[in-house]
Amino acid sequence: MKYDVVVIGGGPSGLMAAIAAGESGGKVLLLDKGNKLGRKLAISGGGRCNVTNRLPIDELIKHIPGNGRFLHSAFSVFNNEDIIRFFQNLGIQLKEEDHGRMFPVTDKAQSVVDALIGELKRLKVTVRTNLPVKEVRYTDEAVSCVVLQNGEEIQTNSVVIAVGGKSVPHTGSTGDGYAWAEAAGHTITELFPTEVPIVSNEAFIKGKVLQGLSLRDVGVSVLNKKGKPVITHQMDMIFTHFGISGPASLRCSQYVVKELKKQKISQVMMSIDALPDQREDAVFQQIVKLFKEEPKKASKNVLKGFLPERYLLFLLEQADIDMQAPANQISHEKLRHFAKLCKSFTFNVHGTLSLEKAFVTGGGVSVKEIHPKEMASKFMNGLYFCGEILDIHGYTGGYNITSALVTGRLAGMNAGQYATTN
Repeated sequence: MKYDVVVIGGGPSGLMAAIAAGESGGKVLLLDKGNKLGRKLAISGGGRCNVTNRLPIDELIKHIPGNGRFLHSAFSVFNNEDIIRFFQNLGIQLKEEDHGRMFPVTDKAQSVVDALIGELKRLKVTVRTNLPVKEVRYTDEAVSCVVLQNGEEIQTNSVVIAVGGKSVPHTGSTGDGYAWAEAAGHTITELFPTEVPIVSNEAFIKGKVLQGLSLRDVGVSVLNKKGKPVITHQMDMIFTHFGISGPASLRCSQYVVKELKKQKISQVMMSIDALPDQREDAVFQQIVKLFKEEPKKASKNVLKGFLPERYLLFLLEQADIDMQAPANQISHEKLRHFAKLCKSFTFNVHGTLSLEKAFVTGGGVSVKEIHPKEMASKFMNGLYFCGEILDIHGYTGGYNITSALVTGRLAGMNAGQYATTN
């Protein structure tokens, strides 16, 4: 059987691509190797599905550090506000939360998945699951057919590759599409984990001294070899049994990977600013004042509430301050050291968890080889790419899914137009 468009991959970008292609009126087939569609969508946003982010376009692009500028043209055709309207037209009402994140009012990712599947049915898109693709075949610089693992050949005018990267492999993203892209002449830039927990061999990590401790709204930085911040993110973080995690750490992770590679070293320095809205001297003066006010009190009690208790005791120890000693016995020199640690506790990290443990894949099909307003291959007629297989990656918070839905929309729309006019 022949189809106008074959979309490979039933994640966010693939679902959007199949819907957009279906709107063209052509015969569309959506293939997925798993047993159900939208598995990645169903677990996104902690199972609530953060469908997009409402920040202005320039801000949105800043939150997509991996080739976000490539999306400028795409956003001129279909953007985050269009995503919101698209879902509202499907009966999914959205609500805005902190930092512009948009969620369904149901707080259920499955309602989003169900609405997308319902739209596929309405548009009469054929869906086939449990069917892994073996290869995409090309003839005379154009797409000719899709070959399944079972040997079946599906003739088509255009193919949208939407199979994701290599992160979260249990949802079906196992890097299958890179070989199909390379067969068409495309470059796959080096793959690396992003939005992934960071690993450290420091004694306090190995000893689980701070394991499970969350710090709220702190400044987490990756430092270069001169000790200057490469990047700083002011958000929450958590200490784990292997290193650090939480939003600020996840956002810093790609810079850890890049700095390790750039410096050709085995460890990179990071720092935590527990009081990012205050200057170091002001912190020191505040501590001195507290100690003067209660000279007989144990130093740890004077500072009660100054920082989360476990972190406070940890930093007092790092500053070599006897936490039971009366306040009037602690030297200004030690208090200055403690203030410095509050503002910049530094420690070494040794990398991140693996790409398979990452939320997002860095690297992929080079965007230099893709038409930015169409998501079409510059090398092969009828070939389109969307979603995480492209070398585009953003922070968590609705940015990656925005990229997936926008590139999916353009890929499907243009694949449909190409197939029905050629």
